[in-house]
Amino acid sequence: FQKPYLEFSGACEGCGETPHVKLMTQLFGERLVIANATGCSSIWGASNPSFPYTVNAKGEGPAWANSLFEDNAEFGLGMRRAFQQRRDYLTSQVEDALQDKGVMMSDKLRRLLQQFLVMRKENQHDLLLPRGRSIYHQMMERLEPLLQEERSGHAKLQMLYDLRDMFGRISFWIVGGDGWAYDIGYGGLDHVIASEEHVKILVLDTEMYSNTGGQASKATPAGAMAKFAESGKRTAKKDLCRLAMTYKTVYVASICMHVNPQQAVRAMLEADAYPGPSVIVAYSPCISQGFPMAESIQHCQMAVDSGYWPLFRYNPELAANGNNPFQLDSRKVKGDLFKLLAQENRFASVMRRDPKHAQELDEKLKLSVSEKNQLLQVLSKEDLQGQFHKLVEGLSDASGAGDSITILYGSETGNAEEQAKNLLQDIHARGLKGQVSALDDFEFEDLP
Repeated sequence: FQKPYLEFSGACEGCGETPHVKLMTQLFGERLVIANATGCSSIWGASNPSFPYTVNAKGEGPAWANSLFEDNAEFGLGMRRAFQQRRDYLTSQVEDALQDKGVMMSDKLRRLLQQFLVMRKENQHDLLLPRGRSIYHQMMERLEPLLQEERSGHAKLQMLYDLRDMFGRISFWIVGGDGWAYDIGYGGLDHVIASEEHVKILVLDTEMYSNTGGQASKATPAGAMAKFAESGKRTAKKDLCRLAMTYKTVYVASICMHVNPQQAVRAMLEADAYPGPSVIVAYSPCISQGFPMAESIQHCQMAVDSGYWPLFRYNPELAANGNNPFQLDSRKVKGDLFKLLAQENRFASVMRRDPKHAQELDEKLKLSVSEKNQLLQVLSKEDLQGQFHKLVEGLSDASGAGDSITILYGSETGNAEEQAKNLLQDIHARGLKGQVSALDDFEFEDLP
């Protein structure tokens, strides 16, 4: 029910990109800054004379700017570093004002400025507040009226008032499609995630160059027909998420708003709070995929159920506490991949033209999907590293080291899931083994 700062876009009916960007504006609102790569999201996002991004009652809203395919990641990184430079200057001015005995200020203002300075000096992590708000932003809202009231008392307080927008923490998001992220702008994207800067990347994956007519990109899966791959793409799709996870310092998530909006919300909030680079890849159905866009929600559900688009999150901060940083949010593959492919014209047209060739490509895609899901299942195992060490030590039966508790939950709102995970943490704190799973995803044959 948060106010969206995106409305009346010029996107195609049923576009899969707009729900993810709309969600981003609902979560981060007036503290959101977007560096948008050229592509569909920049066309429906800023076609003169319309502009779908809007403001609240105070006239505040997201800041948006567009750059080219080849340099958008660097463009967004530059915006972040410019903000950091200004914020460092604000910190020095706050320190100067507090140390100057000639600057008279109220005790309340002094305490707030000292609190800001401590958080900055000690490089404390920002706290995640409800509705995507930042503890720095909350502090800014308390400081602004005090500075406005007392700024006439000294020039240094006037300077702090002029810099008041720097007290809050801006949420920087670099947004673009797969043609930018997987292909033309990948070098810049890789540079950004290796920088360890606090920037977020949202990849709207339509699996082709949608804006320029549906050309094949490195995100196009094997077997799909696209321009420059009329007989079906022969090579597999680049796994952008796995590439990002190899750094072990990047927050990574694979989401689909149509299937699991709670997971998408959680991923964006976690990415914003993570003190480093984040990459979120969002499955965004496109009209060029060749299925009725009025059926997007059902189609996305099939993509997730069949394992074609797994949902997961990778948070390196969890590893610091001894927890598994990888969480698979779509555990059970229970759909038919070929049924999904048959509904998309980009696969079906290859089958009509050359059934034997299409069968070979589809089998290759099925193998690739199966291998990826098997790998994700392995990564999601809670005690993978511990079991490995036990294996190295020569223990013949690592799984028999102790009893394991299985927590099953059924949840529509996400509350039961949160409670189940809290219970799991208590179990781990007591030195016991345990796992948590949704009822729909659990195989009861796995019980001892």
